[in-house]
Amino acid sequence: MPPTPEWRISAQPVGYLDAVAEMERRVDAIRAGTAPELVWLLEHPPLYTAGTSARLEDLLTPRFPVHQTGRGGQFTYHGPGQRVAYVMLDLKRRGPDLRRYVRDLEDWLIGSLARFNVVGERRDGRVGIWVSQPGGREDKIAAIGVRVRRWVTYHGISLNVEPDLSHFDGIVPCGVREHGVTSLVDLGLPVTLHDVDLALRASFDEVFGPGGGPGFGQGHEDERR
Repeated sequence: MPPTPEWRISAQPVGYLDAVAEMERRVDAIRAGTAPELVWLLEHPPLYTAGTSARLEDLLTPRFPVHQTGRGGQFTYHGPGQRVAYVMLDLKRRGPDLRRYVRDLEDWLIGSLARFNVVGERRDGRVGIWVSQPGGREDKIAAIGVRVRRWVTYHGISLNVEPDLSHFDGIVPCGVREHGVTSLVDLGLPVTLHDVDLALRASFDEVFGPGGGPGFGQGHEDERR
């Protein structure tokens, strides 16, 4: 039986640096055995993050604060209407396989989207989860960016529920120029953050095993994108 993670939902937007500091504290505590695993659902105020592979030319218009971050990947936007899930799991206990972990995150997003009858798909050579649109267009609906410290994961995923999609215009999201971004509401679905939280919670069990715990609904080192 896998360990039981704590679930936390922040009702108000959380500053990026505050979130990173909290994740790092929790990762250390999980590694020390003094705290359980954590799945933290939150929003950020509008900002851009630059992963370890970010290219300066992909920062087109820095209209929001830009944060350098230790996760893998390139430039990403975070803001209101986007559900960010920071996932702190102990892979030493669950299985020290980083590739499988990233694939599990993809499966988690695909399963959550399926609950809204949205077909989320992987694309070779492109990170995140994609949605096929009329006319052959493909838009990104969810991003993945992770880091692992002594086999404890942090950072995680972001799923576009109802963000201002024009805010993505200041960057080349994840370095992909030839495709766009979308959201559940942009696809015509009247979905709320709460709806998405319930879908994420249910789909998590299907991928990572049953668990959960109090608080849901209340409030070798490596990296990969």
